[in-house]
Amino acid sequence: MPVGAEPMATIPVDRGRIAYRRIGQGRPLLVLNGLAATVADWDPSFIDRLASASELVLLDNRGIGASTDDGAPFDIGKLAEDVVRVIEALDLGTPSVLGWSMGGFIAQALAFDHPNCVNKLILLSTDPGGANAELASPAVRVQLTDMSGSPHEQARRLLSLLFPADVAESIYHEFGDVVAAARSRLSPELVHRQFVAMDSWHRSGAVGGPRKLRAPTLVATGTEDIVIPASNSLALVNVIPEAWLAQFSGGGHAFMAQYPRQLADLINEFLAL
Repeated sequence: MPVGAEPMATIPVDRGRIAYRRIGQGRPLLVLNGLAATVADWDPSFIDRLASASELVLLDNRGIGASTDDGAPFDIGKLAEDVVRVIEALDLGTPSVLGWSMGGFIAQALAFDHPNCVNKLILLSTDPGGANAELASPAVRVQLTDMSGSPHEQARRLLSLLFPADVAESIYHEFGDVVAAARSRLSPELVHRQFVAMDSWHRSGAVGGPRKLRAPTLVATGTEDIVIPASNSLALVNVIPEAWLAQFSGGGHAFMAQYPRQLADLINEFLAL
C-alpha cells in the first residue's frame, strides 16, 4: 500500500512546516489526505497511474508524518490555509485538487475561500459537512480514534473500517506489518486534534456550503463506505452545479485501493477535459 520513498521537502506555514512530495509530470494536482493518514499511505498503483498524466503534489497535513506544527488546535479552514501557502510557495498557479475523506473537507474549504486557487475538484469518500452530512454510526466514530492495543491490533481494526470484511482481511495479510508500523508512529494527540477539526466541519460545513462551489467537480465513493456513507456523494452532487458522480460497487472508504486503475483513469479523463 505505501507510496515509494521519494524525497520530501517542507514549506513554512503559520506555526509549522508542511512536507510535500512531487511525482510525475503535467498539469499540477494537489493530493490531500484523510484522518491519521500521510503521503506514505496512498496505494502506489493509484498514485503511479495519476502521475502518468499529472504532476502530483502530495501533502502531509500539519503535525503528521513529516509535517510539523506547534500543537495548537486547528480547524479545516486552517488546513486549507496551509494548502494555499504550498500553492504560493511552489508557484503552482491554479492547480486541481484531490481530497480524500478529511482531505475532501479541506479541498471544499479551499475551493470556497480561495476559488482562484482551484482549477478542478476531485472529492473522494467525503461529505459536505453541516446538516447535509450523514455521519458514521457512533461505534464507527469511536473506532476511528481508538489507538488502544498493539500496532497490529490497531491495523486490523483500521482496515476493518476502510474496507469490506473480506477485502480488509486480505489486505491485512499482505500489508498488516506496514500498516502496523505506520500506526506505531502516530501521535494520539494529533489524531485527536484532527478528529476535533472534523467534528467542527460536521457542525458547520464549509462557510456558505458547497452550493457556492463553482469549480468543475468529480465526486466518487464506494457503495459500502461505513466511515462516510455513500449517501453523502448524492448530497454533494445535488448542490455542486454539473458535478460528476461515480459510485464504485462494493467499495469501502479507501476504495481507491480496491479500484486503483479504474478510479485513476476516471480522474485522468475528468482532468483532461
